[in-house]
Amino acid sequence: QVQLVESGGGLVQPGGSLRLSCAASESISNLYVMGWYRQAPGNQRELVARISSGGHIIYADSVKGRFTISRDNAEQTVYLQMNSLKPEDTAVYHCNAYNTNTRMDSWGKGTLVTVSS
Repeated sequence: QVQLVESGGGLVQPGGSLRLSCAASESISNLYVMGWYRQAPGNQRELVARISSGGHIIYADSVKGRFTISRDNAEQTVYLQMNSLKPEDTAVYHCNAYNTNTRMDSWGKGTLVTVSS
């Protein structure tokens, strides 16, 4: 099962930007749909963005136009560029890898994003 390690979280003021990275322990090309999910205190985990091996992308309505997901298969890394951050974006952000062959999910431990003045 692929191991995932997130980085890039932190404290940022409203309107600011952060770039999250997710490093995978093995190749993510072809087999994996990669995604970012987030979980705020007291809330369920929700999809933020997802990108297929072919580059098809889905965003949550709440982040459209502000967040951009991308993947670098050669570097085994997925990114989430977050702009115009709002306090309601505060959450732990988790990286997900869905293996389309085995239909198994792998999760990272998460990185905390706090948007506050």
